[in-house]
Amino acid sequence: MFIGPILAREAVTAPRRPRHYVARATYVGALLVLMCTAWLVLSGSQEIRTLGDLSRFGVFLFQLLSPLQLILALYVSAISVAMAVAREKDRGTLVLLLTTDLSNRELVLGRLAASLLTVLMLLFASLPLFFAMTLLGGVEIAQVLGMFCVTVAAAVAAGSVGGMLAFWREKTFQSLALTLLVVTMWLGIWEAAVLIAGEEVVAGRSVAAWAAVLSPWQALAVATRPFAEDAGGSLFGRLPGLPGGGFIAFAGLVVLLTSGLATWRVRRWNPSRAVRPTAADPDRLDPDRRDGHDEDAEAWARRGAAGAEATSAAAPLPSRPIWNNPVAWREIRTRAYGRRVLLVRLVYVVLFALAAAAILSVDRLTLDAGTWTLLPMLFFVSLVLINAQAVTSLSTERDGRTLDLLLATELTPKQIIFGKLGGVLFNTLEMVVLPLLLCGALWQVGLLSGESAIFLCGGLVVLDFFVAVLGVHCGLIHEQTRVAMGTSLGTVFFLFLGVAICMRIMVAFQGSFESQLAPFLAFILGGGVGLYISLGARHASRALFWASFLCPFLTFWAITSFFQQQTLGVFLVTTVAYGFATLAMLIPALSEFDVASGQSEKV
Repeated sequence: MFIGPILAREAVTAPRRPRHYVARATYVGALLVLMCTAWLVLSGSQEIRTLGDLSRFGVFLFQLLSPLQLILALYVSAISVAMAVAREKDRGTLVLLLTTDLSNRELVLGRLAASLLTVLMLLFASLPLFFAMTLLGGVEIAQVLGMFCVTVAAAVAAGSVGGMLAFWREKTFQSLALTLLVVTMWLGIWEAAVLIAGEEVVAGRSVAAWAAVLSPWQALAVATRPFAEDAGGSLFGRLPGLPGGGFIAFAGLVVLLTSGLATWRVRRWNPSRAVRPTAADPDRLDPDRRDGHDEDAEAWARRGAAGAEATSAAAPLPSRPIWNNPVAWREIRTRAYGRRVLLVRLVYVVLFALAAAAILSVDRLTLDAGTWTLLPMLFFVSLVLINAQAVTSLSTERDGRTLDLLLATELTPKQIIFGKLGGVLFNTLEMVVLPLLLCGALWQVGLLSGESAIFLCGGLVVLDFFVAVLGVHCGLIHEQTRVAMGTSLGTVFFLFLGVAICMRIMVAFQGSFESQLAPFLAFILGGGVGLYISLGARHASRALFWASFLCPFLTFWAITSFFQQQTLGVFLVTTVAYGFATLAMLIPALSEFDVASGQSEKV
């Protein structure tokens, strides 16, 4: 095969796993529940008398589910590929793959295709459901095909970017964080550009026309627009007969460049310098095992010899005092997550500065417009990065076989848990502080009242601590890194996405809390079941049960209160719901640490 045995193995083994079928059924079932929920809200708020009313509902459904599927495909594909490569590095199996007869092309493209297999199967499984929307009217088959092609192209491009970054970076958190930031920057920069200067002409085309080619979000809007021939020209808006074809060609170029770079440099990037042989390890410099890299090995030996001479000639370094909590000291005072973790912080600060400048510099921007575009995107990225840091702080300990060593010491569960949480919040300090500063800036320019700014800052602090504890909780209860990361990041992602979907439906069909509770009841119960499976499936408790089912219900109540401008109620309900869920995860981790970490099951 052109791609290699990695994809062949995944294609053979994936159908044997029950989750391969459960994932497709769950995804299509969730889309169907969303369709039924929107129909119940519509039929409960207004009468449907003509075919025009029904076709408008079909257009609304298509415009609701298409962006939802695009966001899911973008982030899930990028994170799946990055996590797969990072897992190979953490387990030490990537080095073994490099010693086989696999070519660079087979390794890079095979891992990309194998990781995207599940995502592509989900997209194909949902295609008949989108075709069924054409029966309602208002949606053409060409729009469905254009949406599908743009979504697949965006997913493959995002996965290729995630794979390239994961092959390049050494640590799991660096790979995940950079992948999330790059994908978000891809979306956010063009949204800010269209918001600020959408009609300005650059190189003969408007900024909006360029965005339709270079941004997946704008390309989806073009591909799903009725009569998309006026979308900016044959090359910019579409290829002949293919809506969104300009973006599809650009996505192919992204895949070619990123996968080509990873294929060219994969054996240079891996293994990293941290595991390369030095003069201190003469057995690892065996000429018989250099595999044609004599120049590299000799260069490593020269550098190692020079470093050894310099070390022997220099005075011994003074010892550093260790805090009372050595876990917190290691997380904060050492380079526990790689030397280049500052790169993640720098990229986040640049992304945040660009988005904040776009929000604060546009005179015509109102609070509602900022709320629906860039502002939630910044909050979402901050929460996901904090959660990724938290879950990797435990999963890397498991992969490095150091968690058992920590448990064998005199460290108490309180020192381990709070040491990890302190390190998480310190290493993601920019993700915690900058959104709070942005809320203060919005208050200064008059886009937020003082009361709303205080409530928003307080809610962000509660959510920051919630996602940090969630990451530590998932890292403790799941022994497999892939499961822990997928559960933790997926919980944050779907909580945020569920809130966005509820708000979108409520905006389209105005109604009170009582009138919309019954249609959203299935949606709320489904969210509660999913949250309970994520939090309490392995080590159930009554507190986790009540937290899992109360959080979706109270979140729905907070959304309706937000639309009624009851800011105090939103703040109090959010604090109570997610504060209780945080305690429900934190207390067992402190009082029953052996049970929560699975150590009692190994006896």
